[in-house]
Amino acid sequence: MTAEDQRAMDAAGRRPRAAVIFNPTKQGVEALRAAIGAAEERQHFAPSLWIETTEDDPGKGMAREALDAGVDIVIAAGGDGTVRSVAGALRGTGVPLGLVPIGTGNLFARNLDIPVNDQADAVVLAFAGLDRAVDVIVADITRPDGSDETHVSLVMSGIGVDAAMISNTNADLKKRVGWLAYVDAGIRALPASKPYRVLRRVDTGRQHRSKVASILVANLGYLPGNIELIPDAEIDDGRLDVVVLQPRNAFGWLLIWRKVAWENRVLRKSALGRQFLDLTGGNKRTEILYLRGRSVELEIEGAAEEFEIDGDEFGLVVSARFRVDPAALIVRVPR
Repeated sequence: MTAEDQRAMDAAGRRPRAAVIFNPTKQGVEALRAAIGAAEERQHFAPSLWIETTEDDPGKGMAREALDAGVDIVIAAGGDGTVRSVAGALRGTGVPLGLVPIGTGNLFARNLDIPVNDQADAVVLAFAGLDRAVDVIVADITRPDGSDETHVSLVMSGIGVDAAMISNTNADLKKRVGWLAYVDAGIRALPASKPYRVLRRVDTGRQHRSKVASILVANLGYLPGNIELIPDAEIDDGRLDVVVLQPRNAFGWLLIWRKVAWENRVLRKSALGRQFLDLTGGNKRTEILYLRGRSVELEIEGAAEEFEIDGDEFGLVVSARFRVDPAALIVRVPR
């Protein structure tokens, strides 16, 4: 903040104020308070409003309370669940969201280059970073009992084996080793997974019937472990990126892994590598299909399937409609 900005604030008799929404069960809250206090003094902010999340509400109600208090920025201190809940309330308000990652996956923060291992740096960025408008995914889902729900997603949502993997993740192991617990869950989930049939439509295009292991609808492309699932995904392009996984057997899964871990991560980064993929047919494989649009409709044929949002399990669904809300959320990012 410049001296001129500070004088204007003083003349108005008001200093800007932040709200900090935090998960009290996470470690490092005292260090967080110290870092926030230092940032308030440095940026000439009034003392922040501190609001704890609860087991029943990971952040949405707290964000609404912060908005009612008239704060200038809302800082979500927690994992992807806290960030997603807070973002759901901030969507469309124009109030910036600051991120202080305290969790295991932190997928949204990682994709935006927010420091995930340096709390103090993340706090500085939340107070003094650049405001960036990003897209939000809105998911309208139908449960097996016919009830409807609406949720928001910041990273990606999935129906199928990825959701089953997340549902099978050992909570204690996740606390000890972080995202590596998903690897253990994947090893256990893949052998038991069965493909399902789904009717899918992107935008107003033709409806397709597919037999798939999973369908992912994404806003961002990177997963933990530096895995580049969707190389061309952009958080502010006003589009959804859809990944259809349809391996026929175990060898098909190996081809998908090769595509994601080798072709996307290495070969696509150079002109020579892309030429090699064109010559060998690497860009035409059917085990993994990439689509893009503003909306996606999925209707499951047969039994309901597991559903996940941003790495959290969300139960069973029989259908889902995803749509993009372009530039709906303001996030503080590195300059």
